[in-house]
Amino acid sequence: MNLFDRSLNVDALLKFNQISQSTQLHLKNVYSSLAACLFVAAAGSYVHVVTRLFQGGFLSLLGSLGMMIWLSMTPHNSQTEKKRLAILAGFAFFTGVGLGPTMDFVIAINPSVIVTAFLGTSMVFLCFTLSALFSKRRSYLFLGGTLMSGLSILFLVSVVNMFFGSVILFKAHLYLGLVIMCGFVLFDTQLIIEKAENGDKDYIWHCVQLFLDFVTIFRKLMILLAMNEKGKKKEKK
Repeated sequence: MNLFDRSLNVDALLKFNQISQSTQLHLKNVYSSLAACLFVAAAGSYVHVVTRLFQGGFLSLLGSLGMMIWLSMTPHNSQTEKKRLAILAGFAFFTGVGLGPTMDFVIAINPSVIVTAFLGTSMVFLCFTLSALFSKRRSYLFLGGTLMSGLSILFLVSVVNMFFGSVILFKAHLYLGLVIMCGFVLFDTQLIIEKAENGDKDYIWHCVQLFLDFVTIFRKLMILLAMNEKGKKKEKK
C-alpha cells in the first residue's frame, strides 16, 4: 500500500465515512450538550459540597427523576428546544447535587480521588466512544440484551447485600457495574447513531443517555478509588 492509499484510508476514518453528514452533525450536538451537562452537574456538586444550599439525597433524586420525566414528555421540535435545554440543565444540576454525599465520603478520605476518578472516567468514556464510532455500524447493538440482564444481576446483588453487608459483594457489584456501564457506552453510542440515521434527531434526549452512562461510571470509579485509598491508609497504620 503506497502513501497515497494510506492517506485516503486515514481521511475516510477521520470522516466517519459510514455515518451520514446529518448524523455527524447530530453527534456534535449530542456531545456539545453532554459537555454542558457535565459542567452544570459539577456546579450542582459544588453547591452541595461547598455551600450546602441544597442537600444531596432523596430530594435531589426526586428532582432529577422529575426533570427526566418532564423532558421525556416534552416533544422535540424547534419551538420547545430552548425549554427542553433548560429542563436538561435542571436534570444535570440535580444529578450533580445527588453526587454530593458520595463526594463528601471521598473528600473525607482523599480529595484528589475526585480528580483522578473524573480523568479516569473521561479516558474510559472517550476510548469506548471512539471504539463505537469507528467500529462497523450496529456491531455492538447485540449487547443490549446482555447488558439488561447484567443490570438485573446488579439489582439482585444489591438486594442480597442489604441483608449480608458484605464488603466483597459490594466491591464485586462496583466492578461488575463498571464493566456493564462501559458496555452501555458502546451500545448507547451505536444506538444513537442508528436512531439518527432513521430520522430521530432528538439530540437532547440522546445526551441524557450518555450523560447517565458517564455519571454512573464516575460514581462507581470514585467509590472504588476511595475504598482502595482507605485500605492503604489502614495498612500504613
